[in-house]
Formats: sequence, C-alpha cells, structure tokens
Amino acid sequence: MNTTQTLLNYNLSEHVTAFSTTRISPFPLQGEDLEKMGSYAAFNVTDYCGDQPERVERNKEWLCKELHISEQQLWLPRQTHTDHVMSIDSPFLSLSQEQQKQQLQDVDALITNLPQQCIGVSTADCVPILIYDEAHKAIAAIHAGWRGSVKRIAEKALREMQLKYGTDASKCKAVIGPSISIESFEVGEEVAQEFIQAHFPQSIIDHTQSKPHIDLWAANVLQLEALGMELTNIQIAGICTYQHTDSFFSARRLGIKSGRIFTGIMIN
Repeated sequence: MNTTQTLLNYNLSEHVTAFSTTRISPFPLQGEDLEKMGSYAAFNVTDYCGDQPERVERNKEWLCKELHISEQQLWLPRQTHTDHVMSIDSPFLSLSQEQQKQQLQDVDALITNLPQQCIGVSTADCVPILIYDEAHKAIAAIHAGWRGSVKRIAEKALREMQLKYGTDASKCKAVIGPSISIESFEVGEEVAQEFIQAHFPQSIIDHTQSKPHIDLWAANVLQLEALGMELTNIQIAGICTYQHTDSFFSARRLGIKSGRIFTGIMIN
C-alpha cells in the first residue's frame, strides 16, 4: 500500500490497478475555494451525494486520465445498502448509457473479468472491499456498510465470482479499504442484535462501553475466510475514516451531504 496525494494505491498485483481516493485534490485550491466546498472538499467523483456536477466531472476526468481510460470505462453503481451483485460484461457494455444507468441502480457490488474496465464503490465510513482472482483474471468491488455486512454481500460477491468465472477463494487476494473502525462505530443494541441473528460471532461486538461497538473489518474478513480465502491474502488498510477526516470522507463526522471515497480496481 502506498500513497500519492489524491490516491491511496494497493499492491495487489502487477496485473491490476487498485486504489482508494482521498480528499486531497490534485488541483490548486485556495482557502476560499475550500471553504465554499464545505464537506465536499476537495476530491469527490460520486455524482449522487449532492456535490456540484461540474466539480464531480472535473474530478472524474482527472481520475480517468490517471488510469489511462475513458469515462465510459469507469463504473460506479447507485448503492442503496442491498446485497445485489452485478457483472460488467459484454452484454452490459452493449447497452445504451440510459440502460446501463438503470441496471446500475440498487447495486452494491460489481464484478468483471474484462480488462480496462475500472469498477468501484463509493463509501464514507462503510467498508469498501476489492477482490482479485489471479488465476481467472477476475475482480470485484464491494460496498459493505453494516446492512450489507449483515446480508453477507462480500460472501455473495465471491460466490458470484465462483459461479461466473470459476474463482477459487483460496487463490484470491483482497483489500479492505479505509472505513470506520470498531473504536468509532458505536451502534444501538438493535444493530448488534442484527449481527447476532445473522450468526456472526460475539467477538466482533464490543459490549464493554455504554453502547455496542461493531468491528465491520472483522465481519467482512470472516466472510472471505469462510469461503476459503487465506487471511495472509487479505490486506486491511487499517485507516479509520471517522478518525481521519482530514484525508478521508466520513458521513458520521461530516454529515450525509459530503463527498465520498471511491475505491476501485481494474485489470490492466
């Protein structure tokens, strides 16, 4: 894992590009500009979180130029905390832009085996997960908030890769990107009970404080391990978005009307 100002890059393989965006803009910005941006300052490529469209477009253009792709090769679903997994495949690419947009609605994980198609998810405390199947040259990008984690979206995405590409989890590598840590993720008892009812172990819940705290990183690592992924092949960025809002967006700290981290992966 290494950092440029705008991108946090992950060393998964020389055959893939994997990264998370930070809040740090590649464009020269003055204090007044940053103040006007507020909670969207300063680098956001998610176009459905309330940011100014022209600003989002400029950031997308920069990112695509950095990745050496066109904007038509950058895929970000409209996430709604579902467990829906969708494949970016040849039939999808043959659809009109309006049809593609419709199919990307209510989707929280993308998979593909097509090169030069950057798939990614948008987060601001939720857990972004990237998976790379080196044997079959296939990838996944997963958005796992607490609801998605309870629904086991990471496990479902990996199972979908098994069905579609013949993926063997034991041969895969994964990254868990910047997201809220157990120290900062305080929840109500009803949320803790959802995890218990979904048969997650008590060990992911800290009951020593006034309210439960949940370890979303562990909840998702356990799902990947359950399907056979080696713990040594799972990188955890270990960056708490709630504690590091200087560099990463956090909806809990900045509010829902704020920018989002884009965590993406692409087969080179």
